[in-house]
Amino acid sequence: MKMRRSGLFLCCVLFAAVLPAFSAGWDARLAANYLDSRQKEWFAWKVAAAPGGPCVSCHTGATYLAARSALRGALRETAPTEYETGLLNGLRARVAKTEAKDEHAAQGLGVEAIFSALFLSAEDNSRGGLSTETRQAFDRLWALQAGEGQNKGAWEWFSLKLDPWEMPHSRFYGAALAALAVANTPAEYRAKPEVAVKIAALGDYLRREQAAQPLHNRLVLLWSAAGIPEVLPKQARMDLIEEVWRLQRDDGGWSTESLGPWAKHDAAPPAEGSNCYATALAAFVLQKAGVRRTDPRLQRALTWLRSHQDRETGAWPASSMNKVYPPGSMQVRFMQDAATAYAALALIEAER
Repeated sequence: MKMRRSGLFLCCVLFAAVLPAFSAGWDARLAANYLDSRQKEWFAWKVAAAPGGPCVSCHTGATYLAARSALRGALRETAPTEYETGLLNGLRARVAKTEAKDEHAAQGLGVEAIFSALFLSAEDNSRGGLSTETRQAFDRLWALQAGEGQNKGAWEWFSLKLDPWEMPHSRFYGAALAALAVANTPAEYRAKPEVAVKIAALGDYLRREQAAQPLHNRLVLLWSAAGIPEVLPKQARMDLIEEVWRLQRDDGGWSTESLGPWAKHDAAPPAEGSNCYATALAAFVLQKAGVRRTDPRLQRALTWLRSHQDRETGAWPASSMNKVYPPGSMQVRFMQDAATAYAALALIEAER
């Protein structure tokens, strides 16, 4: 295993170099303003309310926590935003919760157990060591890990027939994020016998189930392998990288379809050509997997991203894969939230 600095979202926490607000054809300040404005809406949205602070969603909350700290470095900001603090405080306030009243609540508890370990450990990385709350988050994570059956080594995860994060196969996506959380921890923590056996079970699950996954989920596995190489052997990593390159379009981007296969959603809006979310995720993960920033294929992807930021809103446009939401609704911009976060991550990673 590599040292903790190679793990998860630490790449997004602090950078030795900083970027100007407008860099190489895109505007980091506009991107940050868009993401902050969406959190302002999220904090006020009653559906997102939870004890201690808003819930952390896959599309809007988790991607915000992943990207906003990177943008903070790019913009020379000296402190987390009120929304970063509020989301993390909410995770801390609920870290002791281990019981669920029904299947849906159990799925939500699995999601939050992973996010708590992931984001609290990422914050600890900027300080050194694991805080009391982070240790509690990992204790809960391991307590909720499946110990038998087909899903041994994984966790409950939302299965709501919503792509790309809440399908039956999304359990694998969550497990790959758990591996990113593990990569944030010190080597001495991972070496503890009671922890090592849990990590081994997670690795077994990821290796066992990855062949059946859409490319979207395998991209997150590729990302996690940067911190925990044993979840994806070297040759398998190289093969997966080449698979991603084969699916790149002539304009430098990736389509939504290329990250599948996906279930058919009859009510989904048309999706043709290169897509901001797909391109941003692929470009970011390829860099975390070790692709050189001078690779012409990567440069084409980054150029595509720079040219697709909306210069009025700061966002990278993207639409739902599942249905057409009413204009002005919270849901209509969920996919755009994720696309904007990953686009910022990919471009900052290329320029740091």
